[in-house]
Amino acid sequence: MATAFACLVITAWLAGCAAGSSEGDEVLATIDGEAVAMSDLDELIGEQLSSMDVQYRKQRQQLLEAGLDRVIRDRLLEDEAAQRGMSLEELMAVEGDGAEVTDEQIQVWYQQNQSALGGRSLEELYLRIKDFLEQNQRQMALNELASQLREGREVEILLEPLRFELRNEGSPGLGPVDAPVTLTEFSDFECPYCGRFFLTLKRLKENYGDQVRVIFRQYPLDNHPNAYGAAVASLCADEQGAFWEMHDLMFREQEQLDPESLKEKAGRLGLDRASFDVCLASDRFQDQIQADMSEANSLGVDGTPAIFVNGIPLPGGAVPYQTAVEAIDEELRRAGALD
Repeated sequence: MATAFACLVITAWLAGCAAGSSEGDEVLATIDGEAVAMSDLDELIGEQLSSMDVQYRKQRQQLLEAGLDRVIRDRLLEDEAAQRGMSLEELMAVEGDGAEVTDEQIQVWYQQNQSALGGRSLEELYLRIKDFLEQNQRQMALNELASQLREGREVEILLEPLRFELRNEGSPGLGPVDAPVTLTEFSDFECPYCGRFFLTLKRLKENYGDQVRVIFRQYPLDNHPNAYGAAVASLCADEQGAFWEMHDLMFREQEQLDPESLKEKAGRLGLDRASFDVCLASDRFQDQIQADMSEANSLGVDGTPAIFVNGIPLPGGAVPYQTAVEAIDEELRRAGALD
């Protein structure tokens, strides 16, 4: 079972995830001619390897974005310098001229950073702090100029955002399977922030309709005593075709998620209570819930809700409605589906 979990979370990063040495499964060693393959390491270190790959990709993306932003800024400034008939250094000197730092600003900076200054006095560090703050102000002035120049130029960013392949097969979904945007949420029914995002999600579905497909993934947190049972209840309801009805009801009534309350909700929704009660007491969804959590962990998820738009992670947990709108609209533009 654990090997299956590891296969699930590292499929996006490793070529193969078979149980033995199959085609595409890298052989790492042999014992008397018998292969020890990459898949044989899955149960032991699969999730850790996947997590390391994710962290590398995140850091690489951050470096690429920062480098690209700097190159674009410098080229815009170079063009502006050429139009003014001066060198880039001269332009930087002109635009950064007048970066004056007051004694009060120096003192405030010293006080705010005193714990990291090794006990050195303000008098000892005064000139260094002044120079540091003046350089910052010059950079801010240049960044502001570059932003203004960028507004008058046609700058198109072709660098793709960081995007992960999520294993959403078999998870409850709402909306057309061919929708241009898929919003995946790793969530906890007892989490108050997930309850807040529930309202945002409802608004998104109302405004985007068939343009967005919503996928729900389970991530019940240990510090929420009823979260795991609620996750099971949602999947038991899913067996009877009522996942989203149970989903909505549990989020509306987050304070009543104990087993008896879950059974009462099933009855209110008109589910077969006998089947639901048996399902709720069983462990039939243990593997599915654990697989969701393992994949989330490998992606760096450490809290709920965790939102992905077409595989792009949205930082900030229960992101505001406008943040989700901007991410969805950008994906609709990429797909040529923005109305």
